[in-house]
Amino acid sequence: MTSRYRTPQSANPLAPRRRTVVKAAAAATAVLGGPLAAALPARAADEAPAFLHGVASGDPLPDGVLLWTRVTPTAAAVPGSGVGPDTEVSWTVATDKAFMNVVAKGSTTATAASDHTVKADIRGLAPATDYWFRFSAGGTNSPVARTRTAPAADAAVPNLRFGVVSCANWEAGYFASYRHLAARGDLDAWLHLGDYIYEYGTGEYGTRGTVVRQTEPAHEILTLADYRARHGKYKTDADLQALHAAAPVVAIWDDHEMANDGWAGGAENHTEGAEGTWAARQAAAKQAYFEWMPVRPAIAGTTYRRLRFGKLVDLSLLDLRSFRSQQVAVGNGEVDDPDRTLTGRAQLDWLKAGLKSSDTTWRLVGNSVMISPFAIGSLSADLLKPLAKLLGLPQEGLALNTDQWDGYTDDRREVLAHLRSNAIRNTVFLTGDIHMAWANDVPVNAGTYPLSASAATEFVVTSVTSDNLDDLVKAPEGTISAIASPIIRAANRHVHWVDTDRHGYGVLDITAARAQMDYYVLSDKTKQNATASWSRSYRTRTGTQKVERAYDPV
Repeated sequence: MTSRYRTPQSANPLAPRRRTVVKAAAAATAVLGGPLAAALPARAADEAPAFLHGVASGDPLPDGVLLWTRVTPTAAAVPGSGVGPDTEVSWTVATDKAFMNVVAKGSTTATAASDHTVKADIRGLAPATDYWFRFSAGGTNSPVARTRTAPAADAAVPNLRFGVVSCANWEAGYFASYRHLAARGDLDAWLHLGDYIYEYGTGEYGTRGTVVRQTEPAHEILTLADYRARHGKYKTDADLQALHAAAPVVAIWDDHEMANDGWAGGAENHTEGAEGTWAARQAAAKQAYFEWMPVRPAIAGTTYRRLRFGKLVDLSLLDLRSFRSQQVAVGNGEVDDPDRTLTGRAQLDWLKAGLKSSDTTWRLVGNSVMISPFAIGSLSADLLKPLAKLLGLPQEGLALNTDQWDGYTDDRREVLAHLRSNAIRNTVFLTGDIHMAWANDVPVNAGTYPLSASAATEFVVTSVTSDNLDDLVKAPEGTISAIASPIIRAANRHVHWVDTDRHGYGVLDITAARAQMDYYVLSDKTKQNATASWSRSYRTRTGTQKVERAYDPV
């Protein structure tokens, strides 16, 4: 894509540019291209470009931020269609919502080659400052959105506040969590810890037995056109658009942005041959992700990267799918094999080096799967089976989830030993994936905890909509957690709290003295107007490497 920039106030922006043959055939016929594209009606003379997917910003820096939108130049140019004319899209950044004080502007060209998505990597901005931005094309303006730059690297920052979410299955309910976070108006940024989209076909993934709203395309997504169309569907959600317009996002992927339980060479939800090659599917999924998300690609087109927020926080973001070894069966001992890896050698060395060299008060790690060890304990069969299903375990198997760090114990031992041997304090893992809310110490030796040390802490947020334990057994919300939580905690003494049932989001507030996670829950994920209420809060005080309960939200 080409770009032309005008930077009247020293801005220096840079434009970046299951499995059956039947399903694969359905995917192919859904792509708008070739004869299908030719059959579409001609563009009306008075048709104007539209911004149907909102606007977004992400990856804030002290002097800049990445802006994103998608323009629909004609009615036929829907996401994944591969059709539509090249369209000039301009952007404007101002210090006020009325755009009286414009600080940067420019233009770029949206093309079918990038699915008519555009990004502008704005630089030359002031640190720790609110800005407003919008895009324009063919006389049409996009919605106006707020973003915020990070504090200067050497700034003394009194506090930071982040929204924290994960696991949003379109078909399982509405994204009210996003709406409630957007309405707060006090977020420096929000973190999406993975499973921003889901790859399944309609009705193929847990929805408590009911498809609340149907996704598009209806089949399991396999091709670049499919992944583009699914991203496009998600970004029509009004609540998601509102959150993107309220604050910058910092996102990583987990497995469902590609396929369930993905690893470097395949995925549980991918049949090689019948569904094409994994290499092609993964490449398509990653291309669509970087087109549709305000995320800067990092090393080798992955999502691991690091952001700094003054002297208070640095945030290491992990990619735990691109380099991992294949998951192993439970109970065969291979989970301890030092030749198996979750992170890959280069990423693990990068993480360790960043944690050791950090001079900030807090070290946050954006982590898509739980690092704390987890033994299921003596759950009754009627609870063990649905929990095993949720975790992808053999339903008569042992208490271990090998898709998490539990399946790659050598990597975990190396990270925790590194924290201990280098006296690295105040490391907090922020995690999604498991569709439950947790507050954990991260013990060096879970078997002897609490006599052994805790090397870090972990806050796990529940799902926005994706099914959790009560959904799987179709029980009233809260009833399963009342039974399961005490048993899980008894078998895992480093776990301070677990809620197996509810949906919602977290708000992480950080000062020099403590990092506190406030957990919020929805009244009903199947209702578009669902209310949100505070559930619990946990915090870790500086220097302690342990979690404690807080009795009020910040």
